[in-house]
Amino acid sequence: MSPIVSGLLLMTFGAFLAGGAISFRRQKITVIAQLVLWVLAVAFFAYGFYVTTLD
Repeated sequence: MSPIVSGLLLMTFGAFLAGGAISFRRQKITVIAQLVLWVLAVAFFAYGFYVTTLD
């Protein structure tokens, strides 16, 4: 798999997790669960961006 495709998939998964964190906020689920999702979302998105710039 090329770095562009895998990086974009990672960034898409990070955006999916960010959407989950926003949904958790609207449902008033605990702040800890929201923070975990936000940290994972940023990590996947940043790593996906890093992978796309390797090429």
